[in-house]
Amino acid sequence: MQHAVRHTVGYAPGVYDLFHVGHLNLLRHARSRCDYLVAGVVSDEMALLAKGRPPVIPLMERLEIVRSIRFVDAAFVETVPDKLETWQQVRFDVLFKGDDWRGTPRGDKLERDFATVGVEVVYFPYTVHTSSTQLRAALSALTADSSRNHLTENAAQNAT
Repeated sequence: MQHAVRHTVGYAPGVYDLFHVGHLNLLRHARSRCDYLVAGVVSDEMALLAKGRPPVIPLMERLEIVRSIRFVDAAFVETVPDKLETWQQVRFDVLFKGDDWRGTPRGDKLERDFATVGVEVVYFPYTVHTSSTQLRAALSALTADSSRNHLTENAAQNAT
């Protein structure tokens, strides 16, 4: 009698907006800790609820980018705030998060909730030097500088 081989399914949720090396690091580390990795790409509506602003990159593009990463076996659109409800649909064994969640009320709740269904929560080092929030701020600053420079150039041209 043959026994089915049990594979560990990992789940790495995120908005994955303005995809950067921090996202890649999380997915690479996650894939090294499971046999099959599902990336949960948070919908635009859920991102707005969680972060207070919509993503820059639309959902279908974020999904395509994440699905194309070699460490990702499947991508799933996350449309509900309750991760246990997502677990009902995906049935993963390990949930991966950045360690910026560790020891926070949200992280503690995540660990408690998933302990009830036998899912381990594993934290990976957060890539401090880059984040979508920092990229968004840098882009805003560049846009503001560009606008100021454009206004200054126009004023100089009008003065001549």
